[in-house]
Amino acid sequence: MATALAHWRQRADDVLEQALRAHALGDTRLQAAMRHAALLGGKRMRPLLVYATGRMLGASDAALDAPASAVELIHAYSLVHDDLPAMDDDALRRGQPTVHVAFDEATAILAGDALQTLAFRQLADAPAPAEVRIAMVRELATASGALGMCGGQAFDIDATGRGGDIGLAELERLHAMKTGALLRCAVRLGALAGGADITTQAALDRYAEALGLAFQIRDDLLDIEADSATLGKTAGKDVAQNKATFPALLGVDGSRARLADLRGVMADAIAPFGDDAAALAELARMVVERSH
Repeated sequence: MATALAHWRQRADDVLEQALRAHALGDTRLQAAMRHAALLGGKRMRPLLVYATGRMLGASDAALDAPASAVELIHAYSLVHDDLPAMDDDALRRGQPTVHVAFDEATAILAGDALQTLAFRQLADAPAPAEVRIAMVRELATASGALGMCGGQAFDIDATGRGGDIGLAELERLHAMKTGALLRCAVRLGALAGGADITTQAALDRYAEALGLAFQIRDDLLDIEADSATLGKTAGKDVAQNKATFPALLGVDGSRARLADLRGVMADAIAPFGDDAAALAELARMVVERSH
């Protein structure tokens, strides 16, 4: 399974490289900033979810390249904007200077915008029937907009400084949008490419929703347990800014217990697929146990 994940990770990198090169107007500052944002490492969790889901349902790697690259381009754009001084004001991402530090704020904003639009170009050009491409565009737009990632980020801004004062339901809703929506979208894109039926899609949604929440809980724990060198980004910022986090609300032990519960939910959701879901099971394990 590690071999398959490594293959898909490299394939995602190659597709991103090709997309950036194909839609570049020469060696410009903007192009360099886009490459800095999209190609300097990362776990590639979202493309891996696309490939793992789609292949489980019989889709080819070639059919999954466009949605895998599209969801990662949206993720890359979101990180560029999230790191800006007007947002989290961070100087480190993936062990490298953030885009606005390496270049400048205006270029970072434009790079994020360009990465976002390139994502939808990837889906528009996907080798799939028109109805599938339209469904993919709809999923990605919903997951990345006001009803998903952007809306969750707005809630997060409003919650900053409130620490453990917000309720669990509110915190879970926030992260279901900010973090979970794009992870769920990755699974749905793979499912669309694989022609999933309603029953299969419902099971995959349960898996993806638990995965998104688990990803954020682990992220919150790492912010207080790991250092900046390990994380590749600034550690301890959540505590310093009194942000709403699961450890702030549930405590460390409570957060770990919730993480264990979610691991069980993911396992139950994909159990009907048997060995075909081995890659999804491994990605669930990686999310729960990751150290950076």
